[in-house]
Amino acid sequence: MPTLPWAIPRPRPALTTNPTVMASKFQLQDRRDVPAFFLAALRIRRQMLNSPGALGVSLIAKPLKGTFFTLSAWESREHLEAAVVGHPHVETMKRFSPRTAQSLFAFWTPATDSRPTWQEAHRRLDEEAAKTDHR
Repeated sequence: MPTLPWAIPRPRPALTTNPTVMASKFQLQDRRDVPAFFLAALRIRRQMLNSPGALGVSLIAKPLKGTFFTLSAWESREHLEAAVVGHPHVETMKRFSPRTAQSLFAFWTPATDSRPTWQEAHRRLDEEAAKTDHR
């Protein structure tokens, strides 16, 4: 399982009170899309690290399952939303949306100033999945 560890933008951002954390999970319909999706994810990672307000990003890829997870922290929800509509993220969303079997997102404000953990991200994504399963 390739994991790109937590990366921090350069120059290092100042500590922020009340940051926004986002975790996502993408399940591709066809594993043949994995190489292209992974390359797109690397480009998006670079974009996010260069976006105003980014505090850090990480990625977990499970290529044999066609599953990808992201975890990022932002100075504010507004900074996150501005980055999402930027290039290449918005084009990638349009390209892969019809090829994605499941997309889950979780947003939260951490209780402490510590870096968000994958354990917390997976727990929150599982909660979102449970909500979706009951609709």
